[in-house]
Amino acid sequence: MKRKNTLLLLAASGLLATSAISACHSSGAAAGPVTPTARVAAAQRGDISHVLTLAGQFQPYQVVDVHPKVSGYMKKINVDIGDLVKQGETLAILEVPELKAQLEQSGFEVKQSQEEITRAQREIQRTEAVNSALHAASERLKAAAATRPGLIAQQELDDAQSKDLSSQAQTDAAKSAMAAAQQHEAAAKANNEQVQAMLDYTNVVAPISGVVIWRYADTGALIQGGTASNDQALPIVRISQSSLLRLRVPVPEDDVRFIHDGDTLDVRVDAIGRSFTGKIVRFTRDVNFETRTMETEVDVENQNLSISPGMYANTALRLDHVENVVTIPTDALVLNKNQQTVYVLDSDNHIHIREVEVGLEGSKLAEIKSGLQPGDRVVVGGQDKYQEGQEVNPVETAEPASETVHESGGMIDMKAESSNGGDH
Repeated sequence: MKRKNTLLLLAASGLLATSAISACHSSGAAAGPVTPTARVAAAQRGDISHVLTLAGQFQPYQVVDVHPKVSGYMKKINVDIGDLVKQGETLAILEVPELKAQLEQSGFEVKQSQEEITRAQREIQRTEAVNSALHAASERLKAAAATRPGLIAQQELDDAQSKDLSSQAQTDAAKSAMAAAQQHEAAAKANNEQVQAMLDYTNVVAPISGVVIWRYADTGALIQGGTASNDQALPIVRISQSSLLRLRVPVPEDDVRFIHDGDTLDVRVDAIGRSFTGKIVRFTRDVNFETRTMETEVDVENQNLSISPGMYANTALRLDHVENVVTIPTDALVLNKNQQTVYVLDSDNHIHIREVEVGLEGSKLAEIKSGLQPGDRVVVGGQDKYQEGQEVNPVETAEPASETVHESGGMIDMKAESSNGGDH
């Protein structure tokens, strides 16, 4: 009985093993090659921008040291640091006594020359009257001698003609004296105007509208004229034109080629919480040897004087930009023998290697000038695992269509500077 049961167990075990082996063979025959998966992204239309961020500093549009043209003692000074002044406004008054004496003397010379002119005019009138009478007498004698020859002696005729010519010469001399007197008057007036102008310079006025940023003189001080040979002469005040500022931005050497007149840049002044758009109006066209940067300027209106010269600003300058172009992830590009290619999927998910022309590249996206159309699917990453014509199982990923690449040329963090300043 025991032997019979043992034989039945062995038979059952063999049957189970045979069934398992058959199942394994049937499963292996059904399984074929597995289709690989590939991460793909669709070509889209978008924008790519390269933006350079830089720190700039505001400078006055112009700064003028105001010197007087004449030397003298400070009689009165009307302004101090921080005062707003307008062009032509009186800043200070100097006391120069010798100029007043010179003005009086030059005025006397003008009057004297005018009196000379008056005397010369009267002398001309007198000589013309005498000449007129002598000329008439000479003409009458000539007429009588012609009517009755021998009636008038020739010597008498000669004397009359001589007096006539002499009186004419006196008239000419009087006219010459008149011209000399007029020239003397012109010279006297010119000298008087010059002295008057020098005296007017004692009233020192503002050459521009702006802010007095420093004062160098006080009442009673001896002030040297700006035309003196002493180069160490101090000005009376220094005026800054702050209603219009220059924002100076140092552009790195590598980005100089992108700078053009009229380019716009975004400006943020953190110190006053103000942002605006500026326009490049000038640049030096010269790279500094030490810093390897080119100074670039933006004119900023500052009528309310909210921005103080010396403040910092953070700027964003768009260096290069394309709009409404075909973009794909940069990971989809494969360099093959100096030619950029992409792995494109057809409608049946088969791979086709296609050459493309690449334009502007960002850090994540690239512009495709030719070789792709919006909607084309490209393999992103791991292209070395795939072959031409190979079928793949696409796993589509959502990628942005546009990108702005920020390149930092130096920024100012006001909060960091404040915290650092507090540590010292």
